Amino acid sequence: MNYQIELRHLLYFNILAEELHFRRAAEKLFIAQPGLSRQIKQLEESYGVSLFERNKRNVQLTEAGIYLFTEVKELFRHLDQIETQLQSFANGKISTLKLGFIGSAVQTILPQLLVNLKQQQPDIELSLHELANETQLDLLERKELDLGFVRLSETPLGLCSLPIHTEHFSLVLPKDHPLLKSPKPSLEALKDESFILFSKNYSHSYYDLVMSIFSDHAFVPKVTLRTVNALTIFNMVAQGLGVAIVPSSLKNGYHVDVTFLELDTLPQRTTLSLVWNAQNRNPGIPFVIQIIDSQANKDDLHTTTGMSNKPKPTSKNAK
Repeated sequence: MNYQIELRHLLYFNILAEELHFRRAAEKLFIAQPGLSRQIKQLEESYGVSLFERNKRNVQLTEAGIYLFTEVKELFRHLDQIETQLQSFANGKISTLKLGFIGSAVQTILPQLLVNLKQQQPDIELSLHELANETQLDLLERKELDLGFVRLSETPLGLCSLPIHTEHFSLVLPKDHPLLKSPKPSLEALKDESFILFSKNYSHSYYDLVMSIFSDHAFVPKVTLRTVNALTIFNMVAQGLGVAIVPSSLKNGYHVDVTFLELDTLPQRTTLSLVWNAQNRNPGIPFVIQIIDSQANKDDLHTTTGMSNKPKPTSKNAK
């Protein structure tokens, strides 16, 4: 028997696939359990394939069910995105964008972006989320985040990137640290110190880059704390619990009792990039990319050239 598949069939399937329990799924959907069973049976008969393996103890997805579950989740995510975009149009907005960032973006480009966006594209609304590097990349790949400011050595497949700002590193020391009295302070002098660093969750490639600094100076650091929060690092250093290495831009914007010693003679540099998903069709993305690109060029923040797959705004209002 052929049934016309409706959105409710896929909704019921999605909830049952999440719960893997007919009674709990029915309660979540506010329908009777026999009604849910009937809808799932109609779906399976329509597609001509079993989606669930049922026995007295549990319910499991079949291979076909696993495939459909993946596709249905993407379908509902896209429907949510459509609803959000239509609500933006209804409220007189071009778009609502979810923008992720790591802390150092606040010190280098994010404040000016907000000013420029308000001046040039006031009909774009931003939702800001401070997130770890790896979390942003995961959300960008799933199109649950529209844009992200991250640190990476190479752009993951399916994502596009625009290098924004390349900088050197700085040592973070307590204000009374003996190294500050040395006429020629060296990193080797800190080989017995405790280090407080950004964790790999901040950025795997960033963490490896910092560790290469120690490798170049022939010692392995004693790392006593790893965190994704810059203020935590600075407060721990101020309390004399260790020293740190961070991007130099982080010396701005924090009122903490520490001293920054720039490591501008080292070859290692770290780059802050704007990243987005090439398949994300949010109409606000090209406008924000153009504003940031123009802003970075004006402020001479770029130290690398070019970008991959940069979309171009289609509106006549784009500047």
